[in-house]
Amino acid sequence: MWDFSMGTALGLMRKTAPFLLFRIVVYFGIALAYILATGTGAGIGYGVGGFGDDDFQASTTMWGGAIGFGATATVLYLMREYLLYIVKAGHIAVMVEALDGRELPNGQGQIAYAKTIITERFGEASVLFGIDQLIKGVVRAVTGLIQGLLSIVPIPGLDKVMALVRAYLKLAVGLVDEVILAHGLRTRAENPYASAKEALVLYGQNAKPMLINAAWLTLFTWGLSLVVFLVMLAPAAAIVYAMPGAWSAGGMVFALLFAWAVKVAVIEPFAIACLLQAFFKVTDGQTPNPEWEAKLDGASKKFKTLGERAVNWAGGGRSKPVSDVSETPSA
Repeated sequence: MWDFSMGTALGLMRKTAPFLLFRIVVYFGIALAYILATGTGAGIGYGVGGFGDDDFQASTTMWGGAIGFGATATVLYLMREYLLYIVKAGHIAVMVEALDGRELPNGQGQIAYAKTIITERFGEASVLFGIDQLIKGVVRAVTGLIQGLLSIVPIPGLDKVMALVRAYLKLAVGLVDEVILAHGLRTRAENPYASAKEALVLYGQNAKPMLINAAWLTLFTWGLSLVVFLVMLAPAAAIVYAMPGAWSAGGMVFALLFAWAVKVAVIEPFAIACLLQAFFKVTDGQTPNPEWEAKLDGASKKFKTLGERAVNWAGGGRSKPVSDVSETPSA
């Protein structure tokens, strides 16, 4: 049914507990920042609204909260390179080490150890972020190829089914980019662009089993996240009640924030631990298939860009920031 062991995944979570705690601190800190900024903005808006009638005060309270929320979202967007470099890639690095049976440092030393590994493989945060963006583009192209093959099957009423399949496939590949990065970490690749290109070909030629594994994990991840969201509705509503003025959407938003924090801090690492096992198992002993490399070369401009960056990296050149290259997946 799937190519991973949940017991092994739980073991990885235990071995990388210091990093798991680090993730919890980071992502719950982000959720708390959203709440504080939104509450502060709503409070300021409520105070300003005191100069007008009740409708004006309700409006300024709502806008104050929205501005506080938006400001925090902007800061988080600017921090996305750091979160990928230190938090996500760092955790993947120590998971790979643990999967290969290497001893990991305890406590905060594990975080410093992970940072050293990531720095050796990718150098600057901007390089890792650029590679990750290219990988996501190629993964979308692989998904497009699979969708194209499914869409030509002559089954009555398939259009409606395919709409659901496409939506689910897009959701299921959400963590694949992090697994692709893990390939380079495991092989100790000196050229991160070349290793990403190789891993993407391996993923493409094993797309069917990988998508099946990802589909099961997506079902688990979002199902558990929904449960967390429902549990968090009550404390979120209490926070909104304590805020000045009335902000009816606040309870829903804060419950989503709490559920998001649990998802990215705890649930996603477990899913990644499972996907790592699946990828390493299904690709074990394989070499990149030239036919799949040709398919990706024709389906994704970002795959070609990876190859160009790999040549520049091997030649001692510095990689340039990733540009916005449009994807045109073909069947």
